[in-house]
Amino acid sequence: MKKKIIAISSLLIIGVLAVILYQSGYELRLVPNKPDLRPKTVQPSPKELDNDFELAGGSERDNRGFPQREILDLTSMFPKLFYREGSTKEKRIALSFDDGPDSMYTPQILDILNEQKIKGTFFLIGKRAALFPDVVKRMVQEGHIVGNHTLNHPNIMKLNKEQTDKEILGSEEALLALIGYRTSLFRSPYGSLDPEKVRDIEALNYKIIAWNVDSLDWKSLTAEQVKSNILENVKAGSIILQHSSGSAKENLTGSVAALKDIIVTLKKDGYKFVTIPELLDIPYQK
Repeated sequence: MKKKIIAISSLLIIGVLAVILYQSGYELRLVPNKPDLRPKTVQPSPKELDNDFELAGGSERDNRGFPQREILDLTSMFPKLFYREGSTKEKRIALSFDDGPDSMYTPQILDILNEQKIKGTFFLIGKRAALFPDVVKRMVQEGHIVGNHTLNHPNIMKLNKEQTDKEILGSEEALLALIGYRTSLFRSPYGSLDPEKVRDIEALNYKIIAWNVDSLDWKSLTAEQVKSNILENVKAGSIILQHSSGSAKENLTGSVAALKDIIVTLKKDGYKFVTIPELLDIPYQK
């Protein structure tokens, strides 16, 4: 009898909680992590199913883990070369997007930025840029800044100097043909770097751009999760990281869905959106 009363009480409590959560609009969602969870409403181009589209080093999900402490260390070691944020004196921030372009997410992001009259900074993979030249040309026409994110997106910590140079300079040439200038901005795949690699990249006449606000959208998060990760951590001078494409394991629907709300909210909070070169007062081309 006692067990029956406990069971009935438990069911009543669960029922009451379910009603409260439903009425409050709360939604419990599990984070998708399967390749087949990409959006069904927008179908990828056949080019995105080709081997040339894949990330040479694998997905962010399988490679991330580079400690923020090491980013801070590199910033202090190379203050005029390695950047993770701008001045905190003004409420200016920069949106940045990695791993594009593609035919699904990148155009949607460009639509939102255009609607909101915001200029972003896109770190592009050279091989993907060659697959979607019209998307890259649109970026330039609409006033966005393009940075180098290597030719094939390897983990450059696993490459020697010759291989690293080939990845960066190969991407530089691929982008030059589309954007009309040699970009001076570089972001390392997965954020992975060490002092030796930083010096190698410096020799190629690049500024290295990291971030201090990570949306973690590569985890295939919901829009609410992405918004929370950004809005709870942003401050004056922030460089915000999102992705404009990913691997087959990454569903960026939530990140795209969150973007407009993020922009509108931060505008109301008095933030001004600028490109990374504007935020850091550095050139965007060599």
